[in-house]
Amino acid sequence: MDAAEDGLKCPVCQDFFTEPVTLECGHDFCLTCIQEVWETDPPSKGPFFCPECQIFFTSEPTLEVNPVLRSKVKGVAAAAEEQTVWCDHCLEKPSVAVRTCLTCDASVCQAHALQHRQKSALREHTLVDVTSDPFSLKCREHRDQLKLFCVEEMVPVCCLCVLVGVHKHHKASQLHEASADLKKMLETNMSQLLKRRGEAEHAIKALESLYTQTVKFAADFRERISDKYSRIRFVLDADERLMMQIIEAEETYMTDWLESQRSIMETQIQEIDSLRTRSKLLLQQTNDLKFLQQITAQKLCHPVDFSPIQTVDVDLCEPEKLRTVERLVDDLSVALSQHFPRMWSYLSSPALDSKTAHPNLEISKDNRQVFWRRQPVSGEPGPRPYDSQYSVLALESFTSGQHYWEVIVQDKPYWMVGVTTTSADGNASLTPGSSCLGVDNTSWCIYHGEGQYLACHDTQEKRLSVTKRVRKLGIMANIQKGELSFYDADAITLLHSFCIQTTEPLYPMFNPCIDINGLNKQPLSLFWTKDSWNWQGGDGGK
Repeated sequence: MDAAEDGLKCPVCQDFFTEPVTLECGHDFCLTCIQEVWETDPPSKGPFFCPECQIFFTSEPTLEVNPVLRSKVKGVAAAAEEQTVWCDHCLEKPSVAVRTCLTCDASVCQAHALQHRQKSALREHTLVDVTSDPFSLKCREHRDQLKLFCVEEMVPVCCLCVLVGVHKHHKASQLHEASADLKKMLETNMSQLLKRRGEAEHAIKALESLYTQTVKFAADFRERISDKYSRIRFVLDADERLMMQIIEAEETYMTDWLESQRSIMETQIQEIDSLRTRSKLLLQQTNDLKFLQQITAQKLCHPVDFSPIQTVDVDLCEPEKLRTVERLVDDLSVALSQHFPRMWSYLSSPALDSKTAHPNLEISKDNRQVFWRRQPVSGEPGPRPYDSQYSVLALESFTSGQHYWEVIVQDKPYWMVGVTTTSADGNASLTPGSSCLGVDNTSWCIYHGEGQYLACHDTQEKRLSVTKRVRKLGIMANIQKGELSFYDADAITLLHSFCIQTTEPLYPMFNPCIDINGLNKQPLSLFWTKDSWNWQGGDGGK
């Protein structure tokens, strides 16, 4: 405030500006102060100059009040007036108080403070720094000065509070001792806070580095996997081109051979027709001599020795090589079918049904996350971390087909994820606060608590051997086979399989478990993709 006030005071009178004006050089003065410096009342010819920078002006400057500066001055002056404490003994002419007497419950100016030091009757009075509220420095119950500090309740107290008051038998210390101890504690806390702040900053940098690394990893893997698929497509395309070329070559070979055989047959027909024509002409000759001369000249005087007409062997046109090509493609299809469709091909993206959520659970706006809502109250007999009733159902249910979904659990110390069926009346067995996930014969789940994994169904628990912490849990429901399997969704390794026999719809079910001291406040998040794959070609059995 002092620096701000100094900037709003006139360099001439050293007081707050009164009708401030700004000269051409940029310095500010009170209107009356600069007029007195220039002696312009009565009017004068100058000289006109700035008392601050000593710049001379060629003519008398126009003095106009600066409204912005005047408004600032009024605001600061009003605030300073409110903060000023006046002497309670100066009645005729108010004086600013410099000290406050706790004995008199009054503030005194410099003169009256001097009297407190000089007069023997007032020397025992307690003078402190001036304050507008002296009662804040005294005990409200005994009206005595706060000279001690109650260590047990951590409040300033008077001597009577410790002797006969509510702080009787409490440990108390002098104010300067308590202040020194607490300052030392604050210094230690500040040192620890500074250290923790450094650790937090280091953690943030590590997270930023991991974020950048994750983005880079994702880009690298995306490029590498895309390249691998490109190679697979290249191999498949090349194999397809090879098979098409073989079929084309085989077709060309067979058609060329058939054309050559056709040409041979047509040549034979032409020879037969020519021989018949000549024979017919000879038969029409009536002159025996000419007949004999012509038949011997044409060498037709002996029976014709015809070579047999070769019959067409249909088997020669059997597409055996084409069948081999088809068989090779079938073999490739069988080999690929052992790997397709993948488990992820049945990936669905269920949404949470907020209507079925326990009141202590909170569902995100996109219905993809479930949180523990309220903080546990100290001293309240709260539920165990793994109480199974704090659950929420998915909107979708499954009655047939194969379905797979994933739940992101990351490093949550407690969680339960599974499925449940509907009740006999057709309503979902989970109503808010009524579910018992994994402890009845209509639900199956995996429970994680402090690094241990349990497969739970119908009050039966089986501890699972999990060597690597599961970050994402995958659930595969093959309703036709009656199998419910849980996987480490990142590595696609099987954790446990249940045999389920039910005709009721299966509802995915999620329990984030209660939050303990802020350590289990992370949500359960549903993993989802932009597009859903449909390998069945229908509605997926929903």
